[in-house]
Amino acid sequence: MNQTPQQNQEPIDVVIMAAGKGTRMKSSMPKVLHRLGGRALVAHVIDTATRIGARNIVVVTGHGAADVEAALEGAAAGRAPAFARQVPQLGTGHAVQQAVPHLPDDGTVVVLSGDVPLIGESTLRALVAQSAGRRLALLTIRTPTPKGYGRILRAEGQHDGDVLAIVEEKDASEAQRAIDEIYTGVMAVPSRLLKAWLTRLDNKNAQGEFYLTDVVGFASVDGVPIVAHRTEDAIEVLGVNSPSQLAALERAFQLRQAEALMAQGVRLADPARFDLRGTLACEADVEIDVNCVFEGAVSLGAGVTVGANCVIANARIETGSVIHPFTHIDGEKAGVTVGAGSLVGPFARLRPGARLGPEVHIGNFVEVKNSTLAAGAKANHLAYLGDATVGERVNYGAGSITANYDGANKHRTIIGDDVHVGSNCVLVAPVTIGAGGTIGGGSTVTKSTEPGALTISRARQTSFPNWQRPKKAPKT
Repeated sequence: MNQTPQQNQEPIDVVIMAAGKGTRMKSSMPKVLHRLGGRALVAHVIDTATRIGARNIVVVTGHGAADVEAALEGAAAGRAPAFARQVPQLGTGHAVQQAVPHLPDDGTVVVLSGDVPLIGESTLRALVAQSAGRRLALLTIRTPTPKGYGRILRAEGQHDGDVLAIVEEKDASEAQRAIDEIYTGVMAVPSRLLKAWLTRLDNKNAQGEFYLTDVVGFASVDGVPIVAHRTEDAIEVLGVNSPSQLAALERAFQLRQAEALMAQGVRLADPARFDLRGTLACEADVEIDVNCVFEGAVSLGAGVTVGANCVIANARIETGSVIHPFTHIDGEKAGVTVGAGSLVGPFARLRPGARLGPEVHIGNFVEVKNSTLAAGAKANHLAYLGDATVGERVNYGAGSITANYDGANKHRTIIGDDVHVGSNCVLVAPVTIGAGGTIGGGSTVTKSTEPGALTISRARQTSFPNWQRPKKAPKT
């Protein structure tokens, strides 16, 4: 869990509160596991904590703790957090108390929320700098709709004066509820001070809970400076409490990603109809039409065009390729590669292990799985290529398939260069079609063929003149 902190800065230890049930989500799934951009809300927070150089990351779990902990073991970018369980859930202060055994005395503790996924790296760095190992730093924002949030109380008559306390909504007076500066739930505080204050918390309030915000009052009494770092970016401090809030945050998140891509030169037909649920690396002159979804790790080479309504996951699309509308590409762990200048779709499907060389054509209703197609190979209509090695310039006919599964094991089909496979053929693996060979339409091939051979395997055609179809019996 150790990571080198920034130079000239105390170590950072991050506590992420993720114990809540999320009743308004109306879901059996713990709230922090609901997805934003294809990933759990809390996984986004862990990634940001990692980027600021956190020495320790502690996730406080409660409701659905086993599910949350299991999901996060491999969900974050390269590191698994430590866990502290809060059972029962007795408030935010009680939650942080559970994390104390994981917090050394020599660090700065940053407290985050697992349902506030878009907190910014630069914002947290600024907050830690404000704390400077000796102050309590609070992240605040001004909002026209402060209802439900803790209000920042400052010295009388000082709009930007010293912070005196945070008052929770249910404990606030009418005048205090009119304050438009709120506490976002994010703070940075020296660990040695926080630990001492946590021992002084009580639950003598309207909620009957142990409020973490009470440490502000303790800091004031103890003469510890309290500073507020105010962000102007509402998106990064928005929490998720309902499906509608999650949907709104998803659109805001996607728009930000779309704007970042367009700033790099990517041409999006409509940024409002674009979804990135992973990473997307684009070279120059990439064009993406509407309603496309990118998942996992995807890279698009220079001049790539992606048509409308495509889903692309874990794939590398090389220079000049065209992905026609309604194409589904999913490389999963094995990945998919589309060679330079290839044409794929519409309505094509590339599955894990598909490797297309340059200038390959995969047409409508063609499926490719765990197969390599060399330069110039074409399968333009209604075909299946599974567990196959296809040579250069092969023409693979409509309705043809590789029968790669015998009911117990999968076998490979090898098709040599310049082979022509007619329509409606079945190549029963394991089988090799020699280079330059031709497979007559409608053939079922069970034995390997010689190079240059014409192979036909089908029953002789028989016709019966003047044959009458059966007729329905008359109704009685």
